[in-house]
Amino acid sequence: MSVRSSDDSAALSPDRERPATHWRSLAAAIATISAVGMAIGLGIPLLSVLLESRGYSASLIGANTAVAGLASIAAAPLSAPIAARFGVVRSILAMLLLGGFAFLGFHFFQALWAWFLLRVVLHFALTALFVLSEYWINASAPPEKRGLVLGIYATTLSLGFALGPWIFAQIGSTGMLPFGIGFAIIMLAAVPVLLAWKDSPDFEDGEHVPFVPYIFAVPTATAAVFVFGAVETGGFALFPVFGARIGYSESEAALLLTMIGLGNVLLQIPLGIISDRIRDRRNLLLACAAIGLAGMVLLPFIIGNWYLVAGLLFLWGGVVAGLYTVGLAHLGSQLTGRELASANAAFVFCYAVGTLAGPQAVGIGLDAMGPKGFAVVLGIFFALYMLIAAFRLLAHKKRA
Repeated sequence: MSVRSSDDSAALSPDRERPATHWRSLAAAIATISAVGMAIGLGIPLLSVLLESRGYSASLIGANTAVAGLASIAAAPLSAPIAARFGVVRSILAMLLLGGFAFLGFHFFQALWAWFLLRVVLHFALTALFVLSEYWINASAPPEKRGLVLGIYATTLSLGFALGPWIFAQIGSTGMLPFGIGFAIIMLAAVPVLLAWKDSPDFEDGEHVPFVPYIFAVPTATAAVFVFGAVETGGFALFPVFGARIGYSESEAALLLTMIGLGNVLLQIPLGIISDRIRDRRNLLLACAAIGLAGMVLLPFIIGNWYLVAGLLFLWGGVVAGLYTVGLAHLGSQLTGRELASANAAFVFCYAVGTLAGPQAVGIGLDAMGPKGFAVVLGIFFALYMLIAAFRLLAHKKRA
């Protein structure tokens, strides 16, 4: 087994050897993971509200939510071997069934220990779905339009995440209905997969490819998604605390989070198109991190003007999300086959680790430095990534 560096020359790029894209295949994978995103957007607030209504402490609710990250870390390295053994489509269908019944199980099993177990099962299945769907999308996307395809993927996924909480707001948390709807959404995600069964990119025969080396094979991509996971989760989880400490009302802080999400939805396709038109996507990743850092440097100076903050966070949220979209496109441009599946597992693994590290780091920063700690810690994440990306680019230029 050989693991190529992201500095491989264009002559060695597997993009030149990829078959023509299957648009039905792309549509199936994107529709599937968007439906799963909708179920996650419904489930996260639903479960938290129900636990709170039963009198559990915030720390217990947080711990129950945190096991999702641990389940993701466990699932990421196992996803590619499962798909290699059973096939991509069969594995996706099995994970949809597992996730759907785990979601339904929250209604029938009330004990807190059962909810911990169900969280593990649910997020194991969901993480495997992310790994395999992103592999499917990356393997099927035409090289010259990979950024556009992944921009569409990120946009529809964001819309799914946004639609989930809206559904929750309409139906509430009472009774079987929210769990039944979540189960139905996950089951409906199987329809496009079944329609595109013959187009799925199953692995070639060959040796097992472990995922760990791919954490370091394309470091500009995996470091980008780690930083995005840390910034997204830490920023979203603790922005209400930051907002309260600087005098924003709960509704004002919530609207600012909405602006971040709106930027995420609207800017991924333009970023994807830009990434298709530049020679080296690492330059765009470096630019996304630089804008992320600049936003955090500027934020403390404009917090007195809510409208300026809203405009800043709209742009900041959309560009920072490009670390995921463009990072995934960069990953797909370097690898293929089982290598790409293992690299996708490494990509999701790094995201999951980031989601664990981010909230802890931002929380410590807020406690140690007050409100300014929010921007300082997020800024440090961006600065560290810029060092990695700049080093990789300089090393490539020296070798060239």
